[in-house]
Amino acid sequence: MGTLTQIAFRLFGSVGEYVQLISETFTSVFKKPPSWSLIREQLYSIGVLSLGVVAITGFTTGFVLAAQSFYQLQEKGLAAVTGILVAKAMITELGPVLTALMVTGRVGSAMCAELGTMKVTEQIDALRSMSVNPNSYLVAPRFLAGTVMMPLLTIFSMIMGIFGGYLISVHYFGMSPNSYFDPMPIHITLFDLFTGVFKSFIFGIILVTICCYKGMKTSGGAAGVGKATTNSVVISYVLILIWDFLLTIALNTIHQELTIRG
Repeated sequence: MGTLTQIAFRLFGSVGEYVQLISETFTSVFKKPPSWSLIREQLYSIGVLSLGVVAITGFTTGFVLAAQSFYQLQEKGLAAVTGILVAKAMITELGPVLTALMVTGRVGSAMCAELGTMKVTEQIDALRSMSVNPNSYLVAPRFLAGTVMMPLLTIFSMIMGIFGGYLISVHYFGMSPNSYFDPMPIHITLFDLFTGVFKSFIFGIILVTICCYKGMKTSGGAAGVGKATTNSVVISYVLILIWDFLLTIALNTIHQELTIRG
């Protein structure tokens, strides 16, 4: 019982520190935004350098999704809806989730390792001694860049996935381009696009804040940096998947209520 109580206290303490980090970061962003040079560096690191892995992920996902959809639907005479299924899945689910997971693995781990190294080498304490708020200087630029670039990367992933599905559907399975694209404007709505973009925005907040928090709380030298980096990625993955489910239920429920009232 004593061990469980200690774990519970540590958990609540960590949650409180995490909430405090988010609060201080929001305050820093709106009261005294970080310099453009710091934001630009993070925009390049999070956004531009992630284009390659996001493109490959979205493209190959569209390939696989189109192939599986075509094989399953062809037997039932519904192969013409392959394009709709690929677009719906990429826009509402696979685009936001896979992009968030890949960016967490590429960028989030690097954030945590960088901040963790600064923490164990006392560079963050040195910033505090010079009256520099570490949250404003280190976390806020990453937070702003992450929330801006995640939706853009997700839209890029959606486009690559739909294009990948188009290539294999048209050039391998022999579908006509019209049968792939023409149903999309009818069945793909602005709500679908809003769902994907909003999810990616929330995922960006999650991955940046979790990885920065774990980095800022690192202790134990090089081994501690490795452990914190691993924990940050795992926790981010789990929270992204949980929030994906919660957002799907919440957004669709709200949409149904508005549709009924409208």
